[in-house]
Amino acid sequence: MSKVINLKRGLNIRLKGDAEKVLGTHVAAVKVAIKPTDFPGLMPKILVKAGQLVKAGEPLFFDKSNPEILFTSPVSGEALAINRGERRKVLEIVVNADGKNDCVEFVKADPLKLSREEIKEQLKASGMWPFLKQRPYGTVARPDSSPLHIFISGFDSAPLAPDYEFILEGQTSAFQTGINALSKLTDGKIQIGIRPDQANGFFSGIKNIVINQFSGPHPAGNVGIQIHHVCPINKGDLIWTINPQEVLYIGRLFETGKVDFSKIIALTGSEVTAPKYIKVVHGICLSEILKKATRQEVKERYISGNVLTGKRTETDDYLGFYDQQITVIPEGDYFEFLGWAMPRLNKFSISRSYFSWLTPKKVYKADTNLNGEERAYVVTGQYEKVLPMDILPVFLLKAIIANDIDKMEQLGIYEVIEEDLALCEYVCTSKIEVQRILRDGISVMIKELGN
Repeated sequence: MSKVINLKRGLNIRLKGDAEKVLGTHVAAVKVAIKPTDFPGLMPKILVKAGQLVKAGEPLFFDKSNPEILFTSPVSGEALAINRGERRKVLEIVVNADGKNDCVEFVKADPLKLSREEIKEQLKASGMWPFLKQRPYGTVARPDSSPLHIFISGFDSAPLAPDYEFILEGQTSAFQTGINALSKLTDGKIQIGIRPDQANGFFSGIKNIVINQFSGPHPAGNVGIQIHHVCPINKGDLIWTINPQEVLYIGRLFETGKVDFSKIIALTGSEVTAPKYIKVVHGICLSEILKKATRQEVKERYISGNVLTGKRTETDDYLGFYDQQITVIPEGDYFEFLGWAMPRLNKFSISRSYFSWLTPKKVYKADTNLNGEERAYVVTGQYEKVLPMDILPVFLLKAIIANDIDKMEQLGIYEVIEEDLALCEYVCTSKIEVQRILRDGISVMIKELGN
């Protein structure tokens, strides 16, 4: 039996709109898109033109810095548009699905009988490689590298996050095949983090893995937190991570010789009429999901991902490459006169500033109001209360602001990406954009020292 690592620091944000464990009707894709903006530092080279017919698994673009990393179409159909932003920056490559699901043929084989290079070539050619992310920095893994271990978090502790035990149910074969393929890519172990109540669940029947148990509030489910407590990253170390649903993609590829980018996501939030799980295609247009799914009683904020780390979207935008949920909450574009002096019984707070602490099990309807603007950045000790890592987050952020690379290294920038410090941003009374500053620091590290 694996040891339970008990994390005491953190915070569970109790929000309304948790997805009921019911799988809704499959939402067929009309349009899907792959967005180069989902990959920090990526420089795309487009391989298709508008109007060109593509098959599922056919390359849409590649990374100029790593030409062997291909990004492929999730469906068959017609390349509808290459949408660009300022300075002709590529924002998204849109494919109009034809519903036929014509697919490029790949090798169908038992990954345990293939070599490491054969598995790598299959993953790169099929578009599966971008699902492997590397730490430090949280960027797409380098194919020419070999990680110490590959980490997978078997649970998500973010607000309203999906339950992977529910999503993975009945897909043991594909998951095991995916794990077998990943196990050939490292000389270390496949490390999976679970909650103690999952000890006899889905992952207990999977071979070729090491299970680590974590208890405690969010961010216990963050793979970065789990890495920190199992195998802390030092300068020169390399760890890869991947989401459980993306392991299924890899498993299906080797079992069938075809790409299958269907996934189950959670539709959550207080403004969703019936929060539930739905089966969609990777990169689906959100309008196909949100049609008649929200209350439309107030102005709504659509988020691809969770409320802490997700990206603000519009209904005609597309599901993020790594996102497993969609959240809809009210906009907070209002002014609250003397709000600080009100009891605020219906607002969640980490402190006892509001009387909501008297009802510890109550769930709340949160909006996007910041309740103030940016203030002086002072050391308050708030960050340390919600970050279960042995680093000093405020000093790390100040080192980033000062562009002091030596200090950034000493203060642990190799161990964190945005999601690990998202709670720090949530509790920050100075209203500091913690995640943006951290990504700026990571960009400096990559520019000066390489990825």
